[in-house]
Amino acid sequence: MLPIAIDGMGGDKAPGEIIEGARRAADELGVPVVLVGRPEELGTDHGLEVIAASEVIAMAADPASSVRNMKDSSLVRAAEAVRDGKASAMISAGNTGATMASALLRMGRIKGVRRPAIATPIPVPGSTPTVLLDAGANAECQADWLVQFAQMGAVLARARYGIAKPRVGLLSIGEEPGKGTPLVKETHALLADAPLGEATFIGNVEGRDVMTDDVDVIVTDGFTGNVTLKTLEGSLRALVNALFAVFAANDEAKAASDALMPGLLPLYAQLDPDSYGGAMLLGVDGVCIISHGSSSATAIVNAARVAKDMVEGDIVGLLRAAIQPE
Repeated sequence: MLPIAIDGMGGDKAPGEIIEGARRAADELGVPVVLVGRPEELGTDHGLEVIAASEVIAMAADPASSVRNMKDSSLVRAAEAVRDGKASAMISAGNTGATMASALLRMGRIKGVRRPAIATPIPVPGSTPTVLLDAGANAECQADWLVQFAQMGAVLARARYGIAKPRVGLLSIGEEPGKGTPLVKETHALLADAPLGEATFIGNVEGRDVMTDDVDVIVTDGFTGNVTLKTLEGSLRALVNALFAVFAANDEAKAASDALMPGLLPLYAQLDPDSYGGAMLLGVDGVCIISHGSSSATAIVNAARVAKDMVEGDIVGLLRAAIQPE
């Protein structure tokens, strides 16, 4: 397997946590890993190969102009490594828009794909995650793009989570076909007749369905998807913080927490974003994993695990077969 290229400069905890995660990924997963970034900041004591890149695209930088003007940035060099056959996949916890732009401009799109989409796994306690897309790549969408998102999301659900016949839902404000924006209504009509392979379109789903096992793939525009994702993240964080505050309130609560913690810790791990490593950018001609900006070393290890599985499962080839060029 070709190395996985990890952007060593991207993310709130770069380069320290990124380097540690890359080193652990190489040791624990048995896959080759290369770091991309400034050699003087990445160092040499980690024992990993470094692809030199002198520039860093900041988290708040404009994605399009940064990728065009900063050709020696770590993000651009990571995408070029995949394009040039020097790496099997790229991972970054840096600027999401710039990561997407780098992958799109350097790797290119799969033929027939109108727009790439960010597919994020949403944890469902006791079940496989729900694949939510688009989670932020395209703030404004067309109905035919959402149909392709459904096709690509179904491929990912099969390849990543082993769901033989994924159930695809369209995010709306009601289950009835007539509910929702004009975009949602138009998309519903197209999805009802769209070729989804082994997947099944089950109609509209609502926000309350996202973290249930009633649906496997949820399709929406990037604006709504990103708001949904961030709302869930904030809600779960607030709930966990509230529980910890209750557990520390008095001696009786602390004693109760000691008894409950063995059962709660596995649930916490299942809900922790670091357990999933990151989202996959579907539709580009290569494997690109976009990790959370606050990714820890553990998140990078899990992102590398996702990348490894997607490369070995030939996700790009499966997507290419699912999207028929016009």
